[in-house]
Amino acid sequence: MNKPLVGALLALALLGTGAAPAIAVTTADAAPAATSTVPQVGVKAVDFAGTVALSNCSGSVVRMPASEPDDPALVLSNGHCIESGFPAAGEVIVDQPSSRSFGLLNSAGSRVATLRASKIAYATMTDTDISLYQLTRTYAQIQSSYGIKALEINAAHPVQGTAIKVVSGYWKRIYSCNIDGFAYRLKEGEWTWKDSVRYTSSCNTIGGTSGSPVVDNATGKVVAVNNTGNEDGQRCTDNNPCEVDENGKVTVRPGINYGQETYGIVPCVGLDNKIDLGRPGCTLPKP
Repeated sequence: MNKPLVGALLALALLGTGAAPAIAVTTADAAPAATSTVPQVGVKAVDFAGTVALSNCSGSVVRMPASEPDDPALVLSNGHCIESGFPAAGEVIVDQPSSRSFGLLNSAGSRVATLRASKIAYATMTDTDISLYQLTRTYAQIQSSYGIKALEINAAHPVQGTAIKVVSGYWKRIYSCNIDGFAYRLKEGEWTWKDSVRYTSSCNTIGGTSGSPVVDNATGKVVAVNNTGNEDGQRCTDNNPCEVDENGKVTVRPGINYGQETYGIVPCVGLDNKIDLGRPGCTLPKP
């Protein structure tokens, strides 16, 4: 995992991974980076506006397609970035009080405000690796004060080949690549994630980029949240997630990084931006 940082020091070790199935393993070459430099018609400018810097990770102020201006704003990051440490496999956190602060960035990457959480609305590292913090301010208040809109989460499954940017508020750095494909299962330590987004190799994300929004270049919408990568070419070990397909075949992709899809969050957010795991279509893990 693109492990969170302590202070200003980069912890190069990624999140631990557990024992892989005792089955055949393929070591795949790193996926080729996108090489086209031809501008695409209709592509939206992707910048830092709406992203945030956590004490140890990256994140973004996000809204659902149906969110209202007077709803309390939400910040999206990784489950492994929460202040209490990595949630255990099977652990789901809902409505836990928090006063965590976030540095809000403008389009140029300058910090323009400090936002504060009222609670961790949802966090887990089971099936996915996400956290959603509820803020003390609404979307309208943030936009009125700082002229910054929330990033919208796309309600549709991401598409292979899509041009994307991984926008790190912690490092104030933007990575550009494409969605290379999807991992049926991604295993790392005691954690297993479903249907993970695999990047082409030019998104060589590092520690501190955890929680960065993965933005579709064409729509400007969030399609995933950055979380991990295979650092040493090892199989399903610390810092080295592996892919497992429907038949149990394990594939190791040295140097390749991954994100967790976010479209599945949308059905789980109801009136007033409240997390409601009982809503129709919500498949996020429950406590």
